[in-house]
Amino acid sequence: MAENNVLIWLTELGFGNGPAVLFLSIILLSYLLEDLAIVTAAVLAADGSMGVGLALSAVFVGIATGDLGLYYLGAWSARWRSFRYKLLTNRSMRYVRSRLKNNTTTNIFIIRFIPGLRTLGYSLCGLFNIDVWRFMAAVLLATGLWTGLIFGLVYQLGSSDWLQTSEYKWWLVPIAVVLLFSTNRIAKQKVIKGRVK
Repeated sequence: MAENNVLIWLTELGFGNGPAVLFLSIILLSYLLEDLAIVTAAVLAADGSMGVGLALSAVFVGIATGDLGLYYLGAWSARWRSFRYKLLTNRSMRYVRSRLKNNTTTNIFIIRFIPGLRTLGYSLCGLFNIDVWRFMAAVLLATGLWTGLIFGLVYQLGSSDWLQTSEYKWWLVPIAVVLLFSTNRIAKQKVIKGRVK
């Protein structure tokens, strides 16, 4: 049946379909594509294959540990003196460092919501030794807003009676992901055009 497609897909990848295995699968999926992990968790929760709390917890654990991993990747790269010296003496990087140190929360929000900035931005936070607790507080706040919005919308749509009875309900995952990627791409282009002007 079409309603078991995601579970079949996860099982074929070797993840199985028990609650603990689904929890770990969502965490691993969030390391690859966060938006896909959020949408998949919401659809699994709406289908009843996973509890809402467990699904949201999996998304948060995956995103938070991934973001913290990027932070520590940057902190680890600071061990190379020549690399650190080149970055810290570069005028543009000094400006970025100042922005990240003085407006951590605002800049984490910008990094979170504009695609393509997260890996570099969070790694730079580690490299520039931004306080890890300020970093995590800002990341969790931004992640909470983004995840709550996307998860809530997809969960509500997936829980609707007309979609629950439809054999096409699992199409919600690719449709939602394509919409998110399109929206993110448009937002990124608008930000880039705004900075060029």
